Amino acid sequence: MSTDAPFIGRGLAFPLRAGATGALAMVEDTANLEEAIRLIVATAPGERPMRPEFGCRIHDHVFAPINEATIGTIAFEVERAIARWDPRVDVEAVDVYVDDDVEGLLYIEVTYRIKANNDERNLVFPFYTIPESRGGD
Repeated sequence: MSTDAPFIGRGLAFPLRAGATGALAMVEDTANLEEAIRLIVATAPGERPMRPEFGCRIHDHVFAPINEATIGTIAFEVERAIARWDPRVDVEAVDVYVDDDVEGLLYIEVTYRIKANNDERNLVFPFYTIPESRGGD
C-alpha cells in the first residue's frame, strides 16, 4: 500500500488462500473493495448462517426469462445489495448486458465511486441463467 493513498481497508483474500510467506493471503486498498463487491454479488441471502440477510438477490432470477423486466430487476438488486453491504462506495450505475454468443449469459457492469478518494471504477460480473427449454428436446 502506498503511503500517499487513503486507507480503504485490508482483509483476507477471497477465496481463502495462502500468501507467498505461507500465511493467509491478505488484500488491501482497491483490491479489498473489489473482492468485497464480488463477494456481495456472488452470495445469495441465506448462504451465511450467521448473517442470513447478507448478499444479493440476483440468484432468485437464475430461471427467469431474459427480458427487460428481469434485466431491470437484476440491476436493481445489485445496486441495492452493494449500497447496503459496502458503505465505502457509492454505486454510480449498474448495467446488464446480454451476451449475443452464449445463451443464458448476462454481464453485470457495476460502476462505483470510492468515497475515500472519489475514484471511479467499474467491475463486470458474468451471471449465468438457465435458458427456458424449447420443448421437444
